Amino acid sequence: MGITQLPTPDTQRPPGRSAAVLGGGAYGMLFLLGLGEGVVGSFQYTWLHPGPVPLGALLFAALIGVTCALGAGGMGTMGGALLPAIGWFVAAFGLAMSNSGGSVIITGTATGEWFLYGGSLCVLFGVLTAFAVYLRPVDAARSRSGDRDGSRA
Repeated sequence: MGITQLPTPDTQRPPGRSAAVLGGGAYGMLFLLGLGEGVVGSFQYTWLHPGPVPLGALLFAALIGVTCALGAGGMGTMGGALLPAIGWFVAAFGLAMSNSGGSVIITGTATGEWFLYGGSLCVLFGVLTAFAVYLRPVDAARSRSGDRDGSRA
């Protein structure tokens, strides 16, 4: 076998395995992105608070909603929206719980509630937006092509 020759097809790795590893890695990174947004937001939600409106908390809440919607758009599945949401919930609500010493990261103030509840609503909005915008046209196109029961012929 010369340097310029390609290996025969039977010696190449099957393409399905590398695609599965790449897809699994992308889903894992979406989870870690949501987890990171939850951790950073939990420590920085009081960052921008010029008056009665906690802008920092609202910005971090909106960020996770956008991440969920774009994650679904990039992956083309609901998992792309749900994995960052799960990571955010694990981080944010985990850091909101008190430990044995009684200290918490996210306080029970109005700003903390804006971050937690606003973030939860933005996650819901991001997931529903992903479902409506990115995933509905796929189902409609599938039903127009004759695949009504979800099986492939």
